[in-house]
Amino acid sequence: MTASVVAELVDLLRLERLEDNLFRGQSRDIGTKYVFGGQVLGQALSAAQQTVDPARHVHSIHAYFLRAGDVEHPIVYDVDRSRDGNSFSVRRVTAIQHGKPIFVFASSFQDPEPGNEHQLSMPEVPRPEDIEPVAAPSAEQMAQLPPKAQRWLSRMGPFEIRPVYPRDELRPPKRPPFQQVWFKLNGEVGDSPVLHQALLAYASDFHLLGTATFPHGISYYQPDVQMASLDHAMWFHRPFRADDWLLYSIDSPSAQGARGLSRGMIYTREGRLVASTAQEGLIRVLPETREAR
Repeated sequence: MTASVVAELVDLLRLERLEDNLFRGQSRDIGTKYVFGGQVLGQALSAAQQTVDPARHVHSIHAYFLRAGDVEHPIVYDVDRSRDGNSFSVRRVTAIQHGKPIFVFASSFQDPEPGNEHQLSMPEVPRPEDIEPVAAPSAEQMAQLPPKAQRWLSRMGPFEIRPVYPRDELRPPKRPPFQQVWFKLNGEVGDSPVLHQALLAYASDFHLLGTATFPHGISYYQPDVQMASLDHAMWFHRPFRADDWLLYSIDSPSAQGARGLSRGMIYTREGRLVASTAQEGLIRVLPETREAR
């Protein structure tokens, strides 16, 4: 079962080439209301990668989510080959659905070269083997949720996820805006760095914005809470494998104006910092729904 789910995700990231700079990706309904943001990130990176010299690896991506994606229809990715220099290549990608841009994306690629190195240390947390897998909600709890949320929570996803300090998302307590989450792909997928980078871009959208809800005791699953990614940035620092355990250490320094900002650092289990992320998203508590309850 998990092998087929992993194969489905890998296939989702392998786009159909329509023209030299034009690609088409399918959409998957994983229980989110609209197309999952990580899907569009991973597919846009995959499209850009296919137009760059394979010797150059992505080191940064910056994206804006313009419109909600329709899970029932494919997405077309139009790649602009902005620059190919002596060491760096830059690509801009526009994701199009129903004739309108839903997402814009810029990425930069670099030839490998030596240089000075430093990194922040990984937080001291229990190892993934010492953490129990997250228990599924009870049938009674599931019955109280919308169908989309039920599908999300009951689905065996391609990533195994083990929060270091789990939170009850159905009855969320108020707590400081910090969390650490171990995650890995539920199966091995070979050695292609390009594929592992696209998989990590996909997974980087999990848990990031949610951290900004912690101090307020709300969650995505509540009917009066509206959340959506507005932008997403990611920097790739060192080699990694998405099918080995990785620690996502996340904090949210600010929330204001119906927006929350979250930042993340991704480490291997040996403590090597392999990627960093930042995301701002919409977080609205709808007053009319609260009054109706």
